[in-house]
Amino acid sequence: MTVWDDLVGQEPAVDVLTRAVSGAAARLRGESGAATAGMTHAWLITGPPGSGRSNAGRAFAAALQCADEGCGECSVCRTALSGAHPDVSLIRTELLSIRVSEIRELIRRAAMSPTQGRWQVMVVEDADRLTEQAADALLKSIEEPSPRTVWVLCAPTVEDVVPTIRSRCRLLVLRTPPVDAVAEMLSRTLGVDASLAGFAARAAQGHIGRARALARDEAVRDRRTKVLEVPFALRDIGACLKAAQQLAEAAKEEAKASAAAVDEKERTALEQALGVGTKGAKPREAAAAVKDLEEQQKARAKRWERDVLDRSLVDLMALYRDVLVVQTRAGSDLINAELHKSITQFADRTTPEQTVRRIGALAACREAIETNVAPLLALEAMTINLFEG
Repeated sequence: MTVWDDLVGQEPAVDVLTRAVSGAAARLRGESGAATAGMTHAWLITGPPGSGRSNAGRAFAAALQCADEGCGECSVCRTALSGAHPDVSLIRTELLSIRVSEIRELIRRAAMSPTQGRWQVMVVEDADRLTEQAADALLKSIEEPSPRTVWVLCAPTVEDVVPTIRSRCRLLVLRTPPVDAVAEMLSRTLGVDASLAGFAARAAQGHIGRARALARDEAVRDRRTKVLEVPFALRDIGACLKAAQQLAEAAKEEAKASAAAVDEKERTALEQALGVGTKGAKPREAAAAVKDLEEQQKARAKRWERDVLDRSLVDLMALYRDVLVVQTRAGSDLINAELHKSITQFADRTTPEQTVRRIGALAACREAIETNVAPLLALEAMTINLFEG
């Protein structure tokens, strides 16, 4: 076992990172030249959703700290991967953006010398969500890094990071993991049979987290099945509006259920820290702190709702992709092979041109929701376009 084991199907990227870790170790030994080649103070790791960007950043941080360059077994590796290592800072957000206050705190830590480890490693898992002010603050630290500090930024694409920052980073692009590699990982780590592992790997379209959820949770598979029923139920405008409402409500309920336990835990922890419910005067800041937490939780719920909807739209795009494969006789494997009969029947009564327009309607809906159009309105427009073709 090594720190790289969770990077499924990313052998080229792992090779780059392991060479960089060796170069970093050589630099610490005082070597120079070819021995340290490949290592730099700032990295930008990009890749499609679920490809393992955050895992790559954490693994790289652990390997940089490990005396054996990422054995995966020592306490250094374990604490670095979990975020508990004092010289590895992990920042991610479940909100809509990363605020400048969070980045300033990270910059403050980045200026410090390592306390226990070999490097001070700063991993920003959602660099695409930096506000303009946060990006400006981060730029100066990347331009003038401390000698033992390494920045690792993660984002879906290089265009998601402002040019001034990405131009100062070494780019590492992850690929979509192959279906066979994902299926093998699911069988090995979850103990599921080959059939279920294969289904989950195909349906997830390279998203490792999604593949795990599909493989181990029947409720997740059921929700996906209901989403894929939508195109076959669009028989008139009334059905379109009903389908849109069902998609919106299902996303809201799933996001609410996911947030409930987390919200309660956070509120309890905050109230305990503030002394709420104990005898004596309450801290003056208590009400403001609770209100700020509630606002953050509300923003996170909105983000989660968007993520659920986006996942549903991606599943629908995959269905229409399969329809187009059948219509054009492209010969590619179907993502939704279990729906082969329904897909073939749908393909026979529509045209490739209609299918392309429908895929475009789904893409437009994804973009609209991401730019803060009311989800229900975006979904209604989408389902009508799917019906009319």
